[in-house]
Amino acid sequence: MKSSSGESRVTESLDGEWQFLIDPDDGEGGTLSEPGADWSDAERVSVPHAWQEDEAHREYTGTAWYRRTVEYDGAGDRVFLRFGAVDYEATVYVDGQRVGTNRDGYLPFEVEATDALSSGENVVAVEVTDPADLSEIPHGKQGAPWYTRVSGIWQSVTLEARPERFVDDVRVTPDLDDDTATVEVTVDGDASDLDAAVTVSRDGEEVAAATCDVDGGVGSCTVSIPDADYWTPENPVLYDVGVELRAGDEAVDATETYFGMRSVGTDGDRLYLNGEPLYVRGALDQAYYPDTLYRPFDDDLYEYEVRTAKELGFNMLRKHIKPAHPDFVEAADRLGILVWQEPANPTIYSERSKREVREQFRGMVDRDYNSPSVVAWSLYNEEWGIGLDQEDYSDHEDRLWNDEEKQDYLTELFHEAKEWDPTRLVCDNSGWAHVATEINDYHEYYVSPDRAEPWADALDEIAANPGDNYATENTPAEDAPILVSEFGTWGFPDLPKLREHYGGDPSWFSHDFLEDPLKRPQGVDERYEATDLPDVFDDYDDLTAAWQRREAVSLHGVIEEMRTHEAVAGYVVTEFSDIEWEFNGILDYLRDPKEHLADEFATVNSEVLVAIDAETHVLAPGDEITADVHVVNDTTETLEGELRWSGPGTEGEQSVSVDGFGTTTVEGAITLAPTGDDATDHHSLDVTLDAGDREVSNEEPVFVVASEAPDRTVYADEPLAAALETGGVAVTDDLDEADVAAVTEVDADVSAFVEAGGSALVVPEPDGRMTESDAFDYRSLPAGESWNLVSSLLYQDSDLLADLCADARVGWAFEDLFPHDLAEDLDESTDEIHVGSVEGWIANWGSPLVVRDRGDGRVCSCTFRVTDRYGEHPTATALVDRLLGEL
Repeated sequence: MKSSSGESRVTESLDGEWQFLIDPDDGEGGTLSEPGADWSDAERVSVPHAWQEDEAHREYTGTAWYRRTVEYDGAGDRVFLRFGAVDYEATVYVDGQRVGTNRDGYLPFEVEATDALSSGENVVAVEVTDPADLSEIPHGKQGAPWYTRVSGIWQSVTLEARPERFVDDVRVTPDLDDDTATVEVTVDGDASDLDAAVTVSRDGEEVAAATCDVDGGVGSCTVSIPDADYWTPENPVLYDVGVELRAGDEAVDATETYFGMRSVGTDGDRLYLNGEPLYVRGALDQAYYPDTLYRPFDDDLYEYEVRTAKELGFNMLRKHIKPAHPDFVEAADRLGILVWQEPANPTIYSERSKREVREQFRGMVDRDYNSPSVVAWSLYNEEWGIGLDQEDYSDHEDRLWNDEEKQDYLTELFHEAKEWDPTRLVCDNSGWAHVATEINDYHEYYVSPDRAEPWADALDEIAANPGDNYATENTPAEDAPILVSEFGTWGFPDLPKLREHYGGDPSWFSHDFLEDPLKRPQGVDERYEATDLPDVFDDYDDLTAAWQRREAVSLHGVIEEMRTHEAVAGYVVTEFSDIEWEFNGILDYLRDPKEHLADEFATVNSEVLVAIDAETHVLAPGDEITADVHVVNDTTETLEGELRWSGPGTEGEQSVSVDGFGTTTVEGAITLAPTGDDATDHHSLDVTLDAGDREVSNEEPVFVVASEAPDRTVYADEPLAAALETGGVAVTDDLDEADVAAVTEVDADVSAFVEAGGSALVVPEPDGRMTESDAFDYRSLPAGESWNLVSSLLYQDSDLLADLCADARVGWAFEDLFPHDLAEDLDESTDEIHVGSVEGWIANWGSPLVVRDRGDGRVCSCTFRVTDRYGEHPTATALVDRLLGEL
């Protein structure tokens, strides 16, 4: 045993080899706690340990046992067994004597073993029960419909000897108004003759000291911190606190902790850190790992994660749906990144689930109260466990939106949370249906450029009507800053790399609850081969590169729209890393930055951003458009420098002065004017801000698209007929005179025309929706937010589109044209697929541009929304002209 926090305490780690045994009686016998119990069938495991790490026990739910011998030398007046976390219910025995129990899967607990331990060898046994039914238990994303279960002693175990009377807790509350810190000391045992000597130091140098009386078991003293340095992510200054319990001149116990001088608040529009405005650039962090599940697979993993997050431009990580590992919180404190935490969620709303959520939240506050990195709490996420079935998002009377009793309960819990911890922000229900909150946060899954315009409109609506995000305003919506705390886009993982790591397909490929192939990796190879993807991409690596590039472009557009919108106070991207089947991370599941994403993401996520706001990303030769430049400055530093740019038909520079914290806009800074001789091609508009020691750059794609009316006589219906005629295309209302038809509906006459050898181009109605026909079946896509769309890839390998796309992705050249419907039931062997679409793990294959034989003729389904944009949108014009020419 070695000295821990003073001569009065001695701590021994019990990590390492334990025996492990699945209970043959599933917890009914109880005989395995006895020292002489039969453990002959036990396995050897290394604690910390979750039994799902072993393939043989991956699906097991019920009771299991851990056991080891402990050599105890008789030190201390009292002895405790301390567990970092055990999932879920733990009963602890020493030499067959039951010494304590705990129910909670994520937080530390201890049991006193003083009367059960004796000098010499002792047998410690832990009975762990994790039931199949988790519905009332705060369990996070374990099991259906998400990820792998976690059960067992998954954090560290220690044996600690202490004096009869000892410091049980030290809580430090900084006050930046007068640079003081109030230290509250709680004592276990008779404290009637004790006082506590408090010493505050920094880097080994004492900066303050005081003594407080602890009669009654609790004492408090306030010390001044001279020349206080405030904790920030850029300057994570920590102060050490030593507390020595004294009975007169005799030292009874001593312990140490740390804290930071830090405050967090809001003014209704913005967040503030230490009184300075704060723009949140965060990522959702679920902290699941490939082999070890809830625990880090390397000793320095948390340091690596924090440093990597900061390199990517993040200043916050939202630890999602379960308390963070204490070692992560320590790394965040020491290295400097903000943390938003929340308890794990149950599935259903009951007296038990409410009680356990409340207890877990209180435990989080107690554990992390002194940690300066933790600046915000959530109580629930998306109504999980308080009204919403995760597999059925339909509205019903039990939703938080509709249930006054639940609204009252959550409001009461919010106010309790603020009493327990007034030093941090509290969000009642992350995402929507707020009732009492200091953060009005939204979960909005829009993909860009596919739904860029609806996303901009949604932000305007959010800004105009923040109260619409509340079930009831028991705290005013106008008092809570707006954050978008979930959004994102998927980017296919490096599948060969995953399989190499696991030695084949990982077990989570085939979770029983993953029935939707969008989420189910099992069968991905067969689904891949059943599409035209093998004809478009060389291999999975090629597909991954395109898909991750799609993720980069989408996040770029979505984030720029938020950062240049004055109503938004910050964002949290979903998510920091891929987690099992969910491949929407900036890092992959093995925690490596995604090769085709990370660099561009760091640009748009940096504390200073140059955002280019062009009238459009696509123009015709001879057109002229302007672009504003927004310089978003999340620092409080004023920047002076030169703005330089270059692009098609433009090059220049301009002196700028950029205000501290906020957005400085240079309106009409850039004019793009490609010459009339330019051919169709993709270009880049590059802008750089050179402000001395700070240089930041960004770019936006620009497509110059030329078109030539086809030498065809076209039968067309309105509104396309008039637009074609205006564009110089010969139009007829007689099918007998037509070379090709361009219609929104295949009626009997058009069908006969095709059957007899003609060709028809079928385009959407002006509302963007396709009319059903015998030629194609259609699947409808949402026109706005869509979790399916953010998981999708729209790809092409077509001579018709090659110069309209920078690579295999369909991108900004199709701005405002992206489809609302897709043709499905495709046949790769007979259909001529110009553009394909897949979602998630190669599901829902469809096409917005496909040609199919019908009788002696051909019919082309084009679901790109070109119908009322022909002649105005260069890509719409070129695409229709080319299709009419080819058909």
